[in-house]
Amino acid sequence: MGWMEGRWEENVITTSLEQAINWARQSSMWPMTFGLACCAIEMMATGAPRYDIDRFGAGAFRATPRQADLMIVAGTVNHKMAARVRRLYNQMPEPKFVIAMGACTCGGGPYYKYGYNVVKGVDLVVPVDVYVPGCPPRPEALLEGLMRIQDKVRRMKELTKGQPLELPVPQRTGTVLLPDELADETKAKEFLVRNKEAAKPAKA
Repeated sequence: MGWMEGRWEENVITTSLEQAINWARQSSMWPMTFGLACCAIEMMATGAPRYDIDRFGAGAFRATPRQADLMIVAGTVNHKMAARVRRLYNQMPEPKFVIAMGACTCGGGPYYKYGYNVVKGVDLVVPVDVYVPGCPPRPEALLEGLMRIQDKVRRMKELTKGQPLELPVPQRTGTVLLPDELADETKAKEFLVRNKEAAKPAKA
């Protein structure tokens, strides 16, 4: 305690207003209730009694973005769904945080090369604070990501994240960039024939 020792009565704690607010905020993270694909099952398991995300104060999954401050993007983000994810993010109050859960969310996953309908990383849609890789990541990994979010909240200054309220989002324009074997029409036909031949059942 140093120079403060003996100057206060028992059970008195001194701190700054900023630290007190950050402590309350990190101990009551409210995730939004939504899942996009198979990673959402692992997110549900994290909230179940075995792992109990409520130990970290993040068990109150909110059904509306206006009451949530943590978005866990769990699963594959399609281009059609990207606009909805961005709308939900915009409706969340500041300061808000985003966890990208799973390989598909972080960078497109197994759909990265040929999945023309899959966003190659949700960070093209919303700003991501913590990436949790895996296919799918285990509940322990999601809890680790939550603790990293809490570390960020603990170090927040001036009661905000220090980011602008609206960040520019890269827009995809033109046609989808195809891999070399599909870019040329002749090569695309050859690729299709090879795939059909490989898919034929083997004769007994």
